[in-house]
Amino acid sequence: MIGVVIPAHNEETLLPYCLASVIAAARHPQLTEPVQILLVLDSCTDGSAQVARQMGIQTLATEGRNVGEARCAGAAALIAAGARWLAFTDADTVVSPQWLIRQLAFQVDAVCGTVSVDSWQEHSPQVQARYEHLYQAVEGHRHIHGANLGVCSIAYQRAGGFRPLPAHEDVHLVRDLERAGARIVWTATNSVITSARKHSRCREGFADYLLSLAMA
Repeated sequence: MIGVVIPAHNEETLLPYCLASVIAAARHPQLTEPVQILLVLDSCTDGSAQVARQMGIQTLATEGRNVGEARCAGAAALIAAGARWLAFTDADTVVSPQWLIRQLAFQVDAVCGTVSVDSWQEHSPQVQARYEHLYQAVEGHRHIHGANLGVCSIAYQRAGGFRPLPAHEDVHLVRDLERAGARIVWTATNSVITSARKHSRCREGFADYLLSLAMA
């Protein structure tokens, strides 16, 4: 079984687009295994749970207000359910219909993909220019995004899994995978589209990074 983990904190507005895209990826005709999608509701006080129910998505509630803890809980639940591969994205992100099959096609322990921004309307042209200058969407890049990450369950467990960190849990996992000798592909051929909103749901996450470019 393939498992998809999506942490969410009050994401009812963007969540339907994310879930619809993941459902489409899970139904790709080239997939020969079932896919289980798990939305981890991290201290949600909005209608995210209702959105998930309406779309037939399984949920798991956590109260830590901690993205690392949420990803870890989701991964543990899916591994216990039999997942051999874990794919991770974020609730403000849209994946392509080929997202899962492209991860699996590499036949490695982990796949680190890239992200593209949905719209720059909330930011100045200077922020966009700085971001595009610094971001290398090429094969062999070294970017790490919890919004676009896939990992073999065995390698994930060998590396110790996600640490319960409020930020940069994805970076620590990949570094732990490297130390454990995992085979990792860094690819720009399987990008996802993520939000460039200014209001961050996760401290020191992508939104805060974009805001830091405005002050550079």
